[in-house]
Amino acid sequence: MESKSSYNGGLEGVEREVRVANKRGAGTCESLLRILALALTLSAAVLLGVDKQNKIVPLRIVDTLPPISVPVSAKWHYLSAFVYFVVAHAIACSYAAISLILSLGNRGGKSSGLSLLVVIGDLVMAGLLFSSNGAAVAIGLMGYQGNSHVKWKKVCNVFGKFCDQAAAAFVVSLLGAIAFLLLVAIAVRRLHKK
Repeated sequence: MESKSSYNGGLEGVEREVRVANKRGAGTCESLLRILALALTLSAAVLLGVDKQNKIVPLRIVDTLPPISVPVSAKWHYLSAFVYFVVAHAIACSYAAISLILSLGNRGGKSSGLSLLVVIGDLVMAGLLFSSNGAAVAIGLMGYQGNSHVKWKKVCNVFGKFCDQAAAAFVVSLLGAIAFLLLVAIAVRRLHKK
């Protein structure tokens, strides 16, 4: 009988070790996702923040006269949706750095209030990134396809490099928003297990 109780005691010790290992594994996964979110949001902000292109475009004023060559430039800060995109990603990148430090400091789950604030922040950042990406992609599609109803011509046939770099920023941004969404999903799963 005594050997049975010592055997169970040994099992409990093993279970404790497994639980601690699982918490460390979840913390490592969360930290890696935070680092990924930080890198992706920084990359998206930089990709669109340095995006500009200058071209000389022939402009025909009257059909009987030859076209006039006009220098035209496309820059990210000419469109308010792109400004919103860059600012939102700068905010999300800053938050990712701060939350990474806070989550590493709160490694053992010492403060549940701090953990709740970080999860709420993750949710807000996911929403901010998805909304800024949606606004920027809507304007990007307008530049790519134009709008025949209001007689807006497409500009991506002229500013191809600018549009390609903006499209790359949109894809990277989407991955960053998904990283924040996965952080929220991990927190919900952890809450559901409790």
